[in-house]
Amino acid sequence: MDHTNKKLVAALLMFFSSFLLMGTSMAASNYNVANFGAKPDGRTDSTKAFLSAWKAACRSAASVTVTVPRGSFLLKPVEFRGPCRSRITFQIDGTIVAPSDYRGLGNSGYWILFVEVNRISINGGTLDARGASFWACRKSGKSCPAGARSMTFNWANDIVVSGLTSMNSQVTHLVINSCNNVIVRKVKLVAPDQSPNTDGLHVQASTGVTVTDSTFQTGDDCISIGPGTRNLYMSKLNCGPGHGISIGSLGRDANEAGVQNITLTNSVFSGSDNGVRIKTWARQSTGFVRNVLFQNLVMKNVQNPIIVDQNYCPTHQGCPKQGSGVKISQVVYRNIQGTSRTQQALTFDCSRSNPCQAIRLHDIKLTFNGRSATSTCKNIKGVKAGVVMPQGCL
Repeated sequence: MDHTNKKLVAALLMFFSSFLLMGTSMAASNYNVANFGAKPDGRTDSTKAFLSAWKAACRSAASVTVTVPRGSFLLKPVEFRGPCRSRITFQIDGTIVAPSDYRGLGNSGYWILFVEVNRISINGGTLDARGASFWACRKSGKSCPAGARSMTFNWANDIVVSGLTSMNSQVTHLVINSCNNVIVRKVKLVAPDQSPNTDGLHVQASTGVTVTDSTFQTGDDCISIGPGTRNLYMSKLNCGPGHGISIGSLGRDANEAGVQNITLTNSVFSGSDNGVRIKTWARQSTGFVRNVLFQNLVMKNVQNPIIVDQNYCPTHQGCPKQGSGVKISQVVYRNIQGTSRTQQALTFDCSRSNPCQAIRLHDIKLTFNGRSATSTCKNIKGVKAGVVMPQGCL
């Protein structure tokens, strides 16, 4: 072999070895569930393949991506557990479907569960929990399982959920529980108007959650805010159908963490049962709601645009004094306008034992059938500024 050929062979060997090295490093940073045996036919159980891909990704020292390619993947209840060594991105290009028999999910309480995972991003994709047969069971009055949440994060930090569509959850589409530093953006959570208890997003015991540019069309609350939620910022949301954006119900338990620093701004409610609601049980509790801002909201044919209900006691049992211990204070309603589906657009039914304090109504314009709506206030102290229609009772 002459000198020139030797140089050529050496160069080619270097090229191929670097290519192979690049390939292995790329392979090591991207775990495609199909390579672990997942089948995109919507019928083959791919749960083991997803878990194998997750375990490999979780062990990686470098940032990695778990890819769900195009197609439909059947997933049974699955728990992705951390802590993991590095940042993981779940890139979902296809659709993940639940088992067709609702009992397969409903008995577990969750479908896709992330536990103690830090630095995780969920990008794109569609979840279809096929909730219709479960709702039919609920409506029939037969004994049914409790139902499953579609995607849940427990004790997780630094989470991004972006571009996800969740359809037909059995109960709640997306749950953030005991988490810190969460971004939810450009998500679409969809279930029919009459689907029972299908909350869109539920946040509880979590700090630093931001929800933006998202659509909620569902049978229960668009967003429900539970005890221990702090520093929650919501903006550019579309809600309806559904039960609106609700703080509560709170005060179910006597010792309960409070809710504070909640902002909702620049959002639209269309045909929802409620707009912005605060709901507490009529029983003793250490809970509280404070420092809340509802601002720049449009109501379109909403049944209760602004409502505080501190006399929640659905079975009329366990509320001996008929007074809520949850203390509500420093709530600002600013620049809220549009139409109410009922004549009473403003309802403040505050606690007898703990009246609402420091409530501020600023530039409210809500009408009913083209004319002025009405309001009712019980046990409330506060001020109003600017134009407030209905005149209100502060």
